[in-house]
Amino acid sequence: MEFAAILSLLDLAAAVVFATTGALVASRKEMDILGFMWLGVITGIGGGTLRDLLLGLPVFWVQDATPVALCLLVAGVVHFSAHRVSSRYRLLLYLDAFGMALVTIAGAAKGLDAGAGPLVALVMGVITASFGGILRDLLGQEPSILLRRDIYVSASAAGAALFLGSLAVGLPREGAMAAGLVTAAGIRGLALWFNWSLPVYRARPGRAPDERGGVK
Repeated sequence: MEFAAILSLLDLAAAVVFATTGALVASRKEMDILGFMWLGVITGIGGGTLRDLLLGLPVFWVQDATPVALCLLVAGVVHFSAHRVSSRYRLLLYLDAFGMALVTIAGAAKGLDAGAGPLVALVMGVITASFGGILRDLLGQEPSILLRRDIYVSASAAGAALFLGSLAVGLPREGAMAAGLVTAAGIRGLALWFNWSLPVYRARPGRAPDERGGVK
């Protein structure tokens, strides 16, 4: 299978997974079916849309509307089946971890193919992974993934970095993608399971004016 086809499949798979998380948020907020579809589509295609716009590429779902159709289908299915999931929020988090890993690698690879350097490609991976979730949380009035203490963006960055590093040392693209995907999803999954978080900034009292050499 050609690498471009692999990227397209990753985009499709990620759109389905993220659309599911968007629809699950809609179920938690007890929205109607249009709300399910709106959150499903926005979450499913949001990150890839911003990535393609920043890279100056044709937006992936404008060329082929299959991702939008799949997002709508998934949202409809979740609308009629979410009540069967006993712990929707936990499921949402683990699905989101898998979707994040998929789009991280797809975003970084697409950045490279567009001629961007490794650092820009890494940023494209993180943007692709996080922007759809940011929109979902904003519209669903959930705590933003950027403001929570969870390990999320750092897991995406680690997966993208390993993918790019593996390519730099000569690993085949498919192997590098698998390594990056497992790393991103694994770190995020372990963080959820063990409640890991990065150290946070702690506010400290400022120095008095005389200590800074100011006027007494």
